[in-house]
Amino acid sequence: MAKKNIFYAQSGGVTAVINASACGVIETARNHRADIGKVYVGRNGILGALHQELYDTSKESAKAIAGLRYTPGGAFGSCRYKLKGLEEHRAQYQRLIDVFDAYNIGYFFYNGGGDSQDTTHKISQMAKHLNYPLTCIGIPKTVDNDLAVTDNCPGFGSVAKYVAVSIREAGLDIASMAETSTKVFIMEVMGRHAGWIAAAAGLAKEEEADPPHIILFPEVPFDEASFLKKVATSVKDYGYCTIVVSEGVRNKDGQFLSEQGLRDAFGHAQLGGVAPMIAQLVKTKLGYKYHWAVADYLQRAARHIASKVDVEQSYALGEAAVLAALEGKTDIMLTLDRKPGKHYRWSIGDVALKKVANIEKTMPKRYISKDGFGITAACRDYLSPLIEGEDYPPYKNGLPDYTRLKKVLAPKKLDTDFA
Repeated sequence: MAKKNIFYAQSGGVTAVINASACGVIETARNHRADIGKVYVGRNGILGALHQELYDTSKESAKAIAGLRYTPGGAFGSCRYKLKGLEEHRAQYQRLIDVFDAYNIGYFFYNGGGDSQDTTHKISQMAKHLNYPLTCIGIPKTVDNDLAVTDNCPGFGSVAKYVAVSIREAGLDIASMAETSTKVFIMEVMGRHAGWIAAAAGLAKEEEADPPHIILFPEVPFDEASFLKKVATSVKDYGYCTIVVSEGVRNKDGQFLSEQGLRDAFGHAQLGGVAPMIAQLVKTKLGYKYHWAVADYLQRAARHIASKVDVEQSYALGEAAVLAALEGKTDIMLTLDRKPGKHYRWSIGDVALKKVANIEKTMPKRYISKDGFGITAACRDYLSPLIEGEDYPPYKNGLPDYTRLKKVLAPKKLDTDFA
């Protein structure tokens, strides 16, 4: 009997290190050729399976695959596509089974966040329902750090490092100009319902006067009066004020300050643009000159300053997915588990997909300072190890030399196209 092949795909918003997980999957599979056939990768996530667009990674050199460890973005394309229920859209699942059967797929690895774990769980249930032998394993990924059960999420450590570095550097800039120019700087970061990324900026603050002076979390309802008072106090005491605001900040009624009235493919509110709103409030009420910036894709694409811990964990999870599959595990998501002790140590575990699918982990109250504008010592202890170490990519002509793949599509084996 022919050896079963792997189908791996990337899903949701990409990160600086998601390709390290892909590298871990492909290299580990190549080291187990006696048990595993080819590694196919979906073009644009699960859509690659539905549309029968599968990249054949056997066409890639070992050097090109190794380069994935240092390359940001989603090398094979990602997607925001939510599978409906089995009974609601049975034809969709039957299509997946037909494609998997045509390419002799026995292992399904989906690399993504909460919605992606939901997709993996649905496909696992579908395979059992339709009596198709398929091992399904979720590989965690999300810059938001909001997946349940796992201690932290691959992609977050590097964003956390970027944000903390950025506010420290910007703070030095503002401090040098504050006497005669800009008094307030606002940096908007990602984080729909969870303030983990915004909290990471707090790592830059070692002394009371250090930036950031204010952090605005989704978990803390925005209070205009107390916020403006804090801004004025910071300018009075330090000569300037630096603010980090999560895109998911809400008012007392639970409404996003920056909601645009649009929805993404997963049905989530389209956010962004809270920084200029906060800046205008500061200008109108306090009269201070301001500047603002939106980190947006820059924060999640910054492989040049990735956390070494983040890179190592991301690769290890890709490797562990293959090994777990060979052990016969299925319908699980791999987890990062923090070991007790003074020094940071971690291991890889797993959890049933149904326990993490569509569940968001927000910031606990004990991680947010009493005034609601900063982080606690406990939060610092949690975050600090995740940004440790540097893992610079190779450089060429002064710029990062990221890998370039051939991305050869396997020949289509089914005559029909997905509608």
